[in-house]
Amino acid sequence: MRVDLGLHGADDGAVSESYTEAMELVARGFEVVAALILMVGLAFSFLLSIRAYLRNHDGAAAYRTLRQSFGGVILLGLEVLVAGDLIRTVAVAPTVENVLVLGLIVLIRTFLSFSLEIEIEGVPPWRRGLVSGATVVKRAATESGGQ
Repeated sequence: MRVDLGLHGADDGAVSESYTEAMELVARGFEVVAALILMVGLAFSFLLSIRAYLRNHDGAAAYRTLRQSFGGVILLGLEVLVAGDLIRTVAVAPTVENVLVLGLIVLIRTFLSFSLEIEIEGVPPWRRGLVSGATVVKRAATESGGQ
């Protein structure tokens, strides 16, 4: 079932068609940028990993560097892809069906982003304060007998 949300007028066929084509190109541009981010980011992540290995001669540290840096790249790529999907849905084909599909895509990508962030950081966002900053300093001071 397709229901037009009425964001395009009926009398402006040629303008609407060129606008739709332009927005489709913009959305495709976002997809190309996302693919470039992933490819360049993967190469950069490998370079960082190799540098970490050459500095420390520690394969585990190099692997962690690769996972963390490429995880960040994937997060950025996902954000750019969501932007492209948003433009395509809202500007190109604003139907209820497309909006629902966009909602599902955003939900899946949000879950993936959340999972990747936990993988990279090692803790959920709401627990991040317990493993960094003043909490860690205070805990270390308390354990060493200081205040």
